[in-house]
Amino acid sequence: MSVARVTEITSSSKKSFQDAIEKGIARASKTLKNVEGAWIQDQKIVVEDGKIAAYRVNMKVTFILTE
Repeated sequence: MSVARVTEITSSSKKSFQDAIEKGIARASKTLKNVEGAWIQDQKIVVEDGKIAAYRVNMKVTFILTE
C-alpha cells in the first residue's frame, strides 16, 4: 500500500502556460521524491502596459511518501 501527499505550488513564465507548468514540475521534482502527477488548479496572466508580462499557474503536485 502506498500513501500520497499533495502540495500546492505556483510557477510563472514569460513564455507560456506550458512553460510555467514544466518549470514548476521540474522544480518540484528537485525537492520532492516520487512525483506522480499534478492538477492545474488555476491559470492567470500578469498584464503590464496592455501586454502579457507573465503566465502563472497554481498546481497541486502529488507525490508518493517513502518509508
